[in-house]
Amino acid sequence: MGFFKRRSKIIDAYIIGKYLGTFVYTLAVFVVVIVIFDLSEKLDDFLGNDMTAWEIVTQYYAGSIPFYVNMLSPLMNFIAVIFFTAKMADQTEIVPILSGGVSFNRFLRPYFISAFIIFSLNLAANLFMLPYTNKIKNSFENQVIKKNDPYTKSNIHMKIDENTYIYIDNFDNRSNIGYRFALDRFKGDVLEKKLIAEQISYDSLKRVWKLTNYTTRTIKDLKETMVYANTKTKDTVLDMKPDDFSVYDNVVESMTSKELADKIKKEKIRGSGVMNDLLFEQYKRYVQPLSAFVLTLIGVALSSRKVRGGVGLPLGIGIVLSFLFIVLNQFAKMFSTKGGVPPLLANLLPVVIFGILGLYLLRKAPK
Repeated sequence: MGFFKRRSKIIDAYIIGKYLGTFVYTLAVFVVVIVIFDLSEKLDDFLGNDMTAWEIVTQYYAGSIPFYVNMLSPLMNFIAVIFFTAKMADQTEIVPILSGGVSFNRFLRPYFISAFIIFSLNLAANLFMLPYTNKIKNSFENQVIKKNDPYTKSNIHMKIDENTYIYIDNFDNRSNIGYRFALDRFKGDVLEKKLIAEQISYDSLKRVWKLTNYTTRTIKDLKETMVYANTKTKDTVLDMKPDDFSVYDNVVESMTSKELADKIKKEKIRGSGVMNDLLFEQYKRYVQPLSAFVLTLIGVALSSRKVRGGVGLPLGIGIVLSFLFIVLNQFAKMFSTKGGVPPLLANLLPVVIFGILGLYLLRKAPK
């Protein structure tokens, strides 16, 4: 019994080492290739803005490389499992393990230990690291790569709390300045206060909005008071931020988990039409790492049988399936944001479909 346990531990350590080693190596190679292609594509933008190599690394690749790692992780996870498992099967290493008294379910244990490590790293990155690195990447892209894209948003109507509505004729996302601002505050169905300003700008240091050339109209019962301040400015605190008026579609992925949760609470009141995007991003951060378990199951079941042609056939099938998984993930977002599918269901869809496929392949795998 002791010998069997020692042998199982040796096999576990061997498989975990092969799994994680192949995963890290494959991921590193693909990230390097993507960075090279990305650099060649954006080189004109870098040179056009007179950026040094250090600025390119710290202002762009410090944010984009973690993004690429997270994006490629499911694909590399799948390829790594299939590659080294098919190689083990081709070298007749799996048959002696199963023939020596190790059940197939026990054989899967080190795979799922490795998958749990990758799952934990992905989950931690999604919750704590990627919002900050995405902010670096997206800020650079919005200011440099997309500098010629439209950067103003027009005709903004928003409910910022239960009784307050605002309107901005147009808002400049680069300077954080809005023009022709109006605020209506109600008490029940009765207008209590109306504030109009020619310009509103956000002070990021004080975290307040500055009103320029403003007029305040206060209504109490039958009495109405008007205050004109056409030559003055006024600082005021409003429950809104410049990101609420962003024209860029990458703002949500740059929010921390707390910012995202707060934004969802506010959106329930405001109803500005971005709730699906917010919920999809929130659920994605928890659901996407589960792909490590699903793709590991499919990879082992698919490649543990020795086939004629060696590693090539399982690896080819694995690459096709992994790209299908990525495509389905992209369609899931479209189903949620455009098709009305609940965000949680849209996130779970690829995991559930490929999970069922994995269980089917597991039943067909050699025992």
